[in-house]
Amino acid sequence: MRRLLLILGGLKAINEFRSFNKERSRRQRSSFVWSGVGIGMGLGALLMYILDPVRGPRRRSLARDRVTRIVHKTGDALDATTRDLRNRAIGAVAEMRNRFAREQVDDDVLVARVRSRMGRVVSHPHSIDVTASDGHVTLRGQILAREVKPLLRTVRFVRGVRSVENQLEIQESQDGQPSLQGGRRRPGMPLPFSQERWSPTSRLVAGLAGSGLVAYGARRRDAVGLSLGTVGLGLVTRGLTNLDTSQITGIRAGRGAIRINKTINIDAPIEDVFGFWANFENFPLFMRNVREVRDQGNGISYWKVAGPAGTTVHWQAKITDWKENEVIAWRSLPDAVVENSGTVKFFTNPDGTTRVDIHMSYTPPAGAIGHVVASLFGADPKKEMDEDLNRMKTMIETGNPPHDAADPLLRDIQESH
Repeated sequence: MRRLLLILGGLKAINEFRSFNKERSRRQRSSFVWSGVGIGMGLGALLMYILDPVRGPRRRSLARDRVTRIVHKTGDALDATTRDLRNRAIGAVAEMRNRFAREQVDDDVLVARVRSRMGRVVSHPHSIDVTASDGHVTLRGQILAREVKPLLRTVRFVRGVRSVENQLEIQESQDGQPSLQGGRRRPGMPLPFSQERWSPTSRLVAGLAGSGLVAYGARRRDAVGLSLGTVGLGLVTRGLTNLDTSQITGIRAGRGAIRINKTINIDAPIEDVFGFWANFENFPLFMRNVREVRDQGNGISYWKVAGPAGTTVHWQAKITDWKENEVIAWRSLPDAVVENSGTVKFFTNPDGTTRVDIHMSYTPPAGAIGHVVASLFGADPKKEMDEDLNRMKTMIETGNPPHDAADPLLRDIQESH
């Protein structure tokens, strides 16, 4: 009887295992089918977008140009990273060699080295006296308590220093101490990842670490994985863009997440060029995405601009500097959806033509990430700025408005002809 029960139990377990495998196989097949359908639909939409008989050739040309630009930028980035890695490796080897070697350094040279490093960690370096004798450094004078440890640590790592003698007069505050008045708090010795602009090696390390976190987070598929993946995506974005966190996300980035600098020469007198720019209502005539500009008086203007995916963005701007035939500067008013500011300077060339220097910065929603997303929808401000300025140049030089102007009335007039 016991053997029979064991046999029946085993058969039941086998049957349940087969049923489980069949159900799992069915779910896997269903998931595979739906994944294939999704991939097929995506490929079909991509082919329709690229092979469109009307706009397809231009789209393919733009795609080729973008791929070529990416390849060139990637090659330049690899060259810069390779050089940076090589230089850092040579520096690290030399630093290690100097650590173990007893370098004989002239006392005056050693004092100069110490004083050059002190300025990074001490707010009042003039209050500290530095002397050196055969590699032994002595520090005297008044110093704030919070700066003692950073100073001693910094001096010990100066090349040629064998020992440090601390004879400093430590003060808890600068009150009542004439030699400690004024000055400003020093940032200390910068770490590679604490700087605003990262080196190519730091960006490479951040990109590799971020990619690893994204892959690991995708495998976990839980809250921890989502958190790690988010951090990894931030590191990858930081490494690719070399922008700080506020500029990437748009949080407290002000008007400087994205910066555009352009120079263009126009075959026209400076008075004509300045007069054209001074009338902001001319902008829809040559800027393809500017739908409307209205002068509201007191140096304030209203702007209506086309955004990605058919959206529309509105804001107000105020003139901050205005010099006839020299400069026009502006900034967006508070609470603008797209915070922006800029300066346009006008110069007369020796041949009578006009040079226009444009410096503009803006922060789209979600910062640099929003800029990248907008680019995916065909709204690349840097590229469009080049096209807009070329249209402006042609319009001023010839007097003929461009055929792809944004002004609705102008488009209607052109279409009627």
